[in-house]
Amino acid sequence: MPHNIRIIPRLDIKGPNLVKGIHLEGIRVLGKPEDFARNYYKAGADELIYMDVVASLYNRNNLFHLIEKACEEIFIPLTMGGGLRTISDIEKALRAGADKVAINTQAIKTPNFIKEASRIFGSQCIVGSVEAKRKGDSWEAYIDSGREPTGVNVLEWVKQMEDLGAGEILLTSVDQEGTKKGFDIDLMKKVADRVSIPVIASGGAGSPEQINDLIQQSGVNAVAVASILHYNISSIPGIKDCLNRNRVEVRM
Repeated sequence: MPHNIRIIPRLDIKGPNLVKGIHLEGIRVLGKPEDFARNYYKAGADELIYMDVVASLYNRNNLFHLIEKACEEIFIPLTMGGGLRTISDIEKALRAGADKVAINTQAIKTPNFIKEASRIFGSQCIVGSVEAKRKGDSWEAYIDSGREPTGVNVLEWVKQMEDLGAGEILLTSVDQEGTKKGFDIDLMKKVADRVSIPVIASGGAGSPEQINDLIQQSGVNAVAVASILHYNISSIPGIKDCLNRNRVEVRM
């Protein structure tokens, strides 16, 4: 029976706005991230992920102030990602109140960045963020919010990230992201089998049943959800009730 499964709302942020795209593109403005974050915390979210979706393009992250404010009223772990390129960026994020940082682009460009960051701050703070697109019978890692192919094989890369010291993998299926058509269970299972650190599955949640199918079949430890909550298709209690009924252990 899967246990301690975490349900983690993912907040994609551009400037001051919460946004949502499909395949990480075609961004639509939904409102103030603070309001959504507060509501999800009250509804029983286990953690929150804040992702600056344009940070890598502009070499900066806009989330520090948002995280500082969130910490005044939200008391669950917060992960911050997007455009974190230096040890000092990570330090600033943790000082602002983030519990963990998600690193994608800089990790691909300089793999030893993960090693150095985990040595300084501890593996528990460092989330290896992977944006995966199917390529033939495997998957390729992308950077810059799914815009740039890297030629790096996802299954090899997640193992390397674990070896370098990442404490967790945030795995986004770019093909499924924002479609609400269900997860790439094949991808999620292969990655969960490949590493021994926790895997957060992201991209495709359209119903509580799809989330249950993913957990029963893949071995992931957590699910990042966005559209299903932002558009009121379901709720955190609705998702957890469904999982509970299917003998998946969640924090109620």
